[in-house]
Amino acid sequence: MQIADPREVFTTGTIVLTGADASPQTCIATSIRDIGREAWNACFPGEIEDYDYLLAVEEAGMEEFRWRYIALFENGKMIAAMPMFLTDYQLETTVEVKFLRRLSQRIRRYWPGYLTLRLACLGSPCTETGLPGFRADVPAVRRPALLALLLSGFERYADSQGCALRAVKDVPETLGTALRRVIDEAGFAATPALPTASLDVDFTSLEEYLGRLSPGTRKDMRRKLKSERHVRVEMRTDFADLRPRVMSLYRETRDRSDWQFEALTADYFTSVLDNMPGRSLGFFYFVEETLLAANILVRGKDKLIDKFFCMDAAEGRKYNLYYLSWFNNLRYCLEEGIGHYQSGQAYYENKIRLGSKLAANTMYFKHRNFAVQRLLRLLASLLSFDRAGGQPS
Repeated sequence: MQIADPREVFTTGTIVLTGADASPQTCIATSIRDIGREAWNACFPGEIEDYDYLLAVEEAGMEEFRWRYIALFENGKMIAAMPMFLTDYQLETTVEVKFLRRLSQRIRRYWPGYLTLRLACLGSPCTETGLPGFRADVPAVRRPALLALLLSGFERYADSQGCALRAVKDVPETLGTALRRVIDEAGFAATPALPTASLDVDFTSLEEYLGRLSPGTRKDMRRKLKSERHVRVEMRTDFADLRPRVMSLYRETRDRSDWQFEALTADYFTSVLDNMPGRSLGFFYFVEETLLAANILVRGKDKLIDKFFCMDAAEGRKYNLYYLSWFNNLRYCLEEGIGHYQSGQAYYENKIRLGSKLAANTMYFKHRNFAVQRLLRLLASLLSFDRAGGQPS
């Protein structure tokens, strides 16, 4: 996609951070629509959470976030990009000690701004990981310098928006050493983030898969799978008639969760299904006529990503719906020839038990005030996550 001037792409709400004669030119868009599907996806080839997914997130009405997109242009084409967002961040959100989180929440009733900082963050709260995107024809040797330009533009924009705290969210271990070094040299401190759990679907049947589990787990799963005779599963790409019930299940599930950052809306779920035809789906679990659980997923040619599972706590456990959904998703992978099942973040104990492997992610953070940055580094041991992650909701 050749463009004589980036402003021909960024049609509304564009912030140009470098002069028109600069190369590369750094721009911030206030909507991914101003960039366009072709230009964005060219920097993220093969990415499942691509332009269509990010547009669904943008249009989901999550009022606590302001969405932005930073991009580099050179010779009339976009060569690098990352999504970003602005929000008011409560520092205890990622503190592992529950007592400290609860104490902060109580104090905030009387002091609303307590431990709350204006945050600018590269990445998205609704994607599995955060990677910079580069056009395929950008040589690897150039990419560290381009990432440095993205970070520089990001920090200048954060300054202009009064965001003293800035971060790079959920950087996966697959990011090369040279690119990680760029983030380190920009002064960001690293702390472990929630890892990504995934399972290789390199078996030909669920029976073969069960045979790979430990004897105790295999026996437990066979017992749990007996609940299938009581459960009706519907695969849908439209659940308008179920929206109130799904959102009730979602809110109940979120309230039980230890980690609460973004609050998804009904429009998020419907937009993902509407914006990604053929690449998104939902499984809905009924006992008689009562909906007890819902599972929203997105897919590519060789990967299925579990975006959200919510269920009625008491009745869902009674019918082992978490485990039924796990086996249902693996059955879908086998039927569709999908080789990898990515089961999301948290509740790792059971995912490891069921054969998943964990891939490490890193959260990078930085405060404009040097003294505060030193304090955040000292607190980094608290800003981490339990890899076991407890029991499924």
